[in-house]
Amino acid sequence: MAAENPSMTLDPKYDDYDFPTTSPTKQPGHPGHLTKEQDAQVSQLRMLLEQAGYTERLDTLTLLRFLRARKFNVENSKQMFVDCEKWRKDFGVDYLVKNFKYDEKSEVFKYYPQYYHKTDKDGRPVYIEQLGNIDLTAMYKITTSDRMLQNLVVEYEKLTDPRLPACSRKVGSLLETCCTILDFKGVGLSKASSAYGYVKQTSVLSQNYYPERLGKLYVINAPWGFSSVFNVVKGFLDPVTVQKIHILGSGYQAQLLEQVPKENLPKRFGGTCECEGGCELSNMGPWQDPQWTKTPKWATEAADEKPSTTIQNTDKGNTSTGTAAPAAPGQAPLGAPADDKAANGAAAPAPAGQ
Repeated sequence: MAAENPSMTLDPKYDDYDFPTTSPTKQPGHPGHLTKEQDAQVSQLRMLLEQAGYTERLDTLTLLRFLRARKFNVENSKQMFVDCEKWRKDFGVDYLVKNFKYDEKSEVFKYYPQYYHKTDKDGRPVYIEQLGNIDLTAMYKITTSDRMLQNLVVEYEKLTDPRLPACSRKVGSLLETCCTILDFKGVGLSKASSAYGYVKQTSVLSQNYYPERLGKLYVINAPWGFSSVFNVVKGFLDPVTVQKIHILGSGYQAQLLEQVPKENLPKRFGGTCECEGGCELSNMGPWQDPQWTKTPKWATEAADEKPSTTIQNTDKGNTSTGTAAPAAPGQAPLGAPADDKAANGAAAPAPAGQ
């Protein structure tokens, strides 16, 4: 049964939510704050997709993210949705989220930690990437780029459910975005080409297939010249996007702690959190608390067919399915949740553009 929301028409066929559906962002186009025209555009987009044969992911919140990503142009939003569904089928997303095992994670994280860890002061999941130790030669002796992509996709799916719903239940309002921290400590000229190239190559996922997931982005320990590049690039970005991005040097702690509670921030970044076994492997957050989390819907659905394409990690003997995403230079960071304005095609700061 669809939850009630007086400022947004919910569809009882698709909107089976068990968490709040009103966004704290009181702007037109956000859930619970729609104009009559925007409400009608949601119904129009759903109708067009139904006519095209689509039956999944037609809930109001999902369609609104695609509409916002394309500035409520229904035809453009439809094409973005269709492209996304094709990619999901080709990549085997529904199968991967239920079956993928990333046994080599702890070894890969020695070179490239990417993880969700607790929440910011708005209740959103905090997502952290540390790029300073990236060594692709060493990493590819442990895993493959395909498996890293697959892990990224699985984590995005788990962000959608159960992470964000659990956070929404805890704060009492709809949360759809993350607070992202990109740590460039140790990324000098010798590592720049490796780190920047890899980030650009894989970032198409967040831009095209997981729109509207960026709440705030903090680039910390930004290397020399990074701010200058961003100052040039931000002229091509939507002002709303620019407001979300904070380029900080080594003296970032005070500003970061304004957004992330000290007890939730790992000690290495100026916080006090020291999770047993390491914050990067703890997966701590409301999504681990029985008071707020629920079994994700994908875990209760019927098993999906195994995709035809098989990707094998010959070094570890691991096998998984799916196909690698196409490269898209100039897109968002590898795991950083995407913003709608960058997805509209505006140039983004390299490599941390959203």
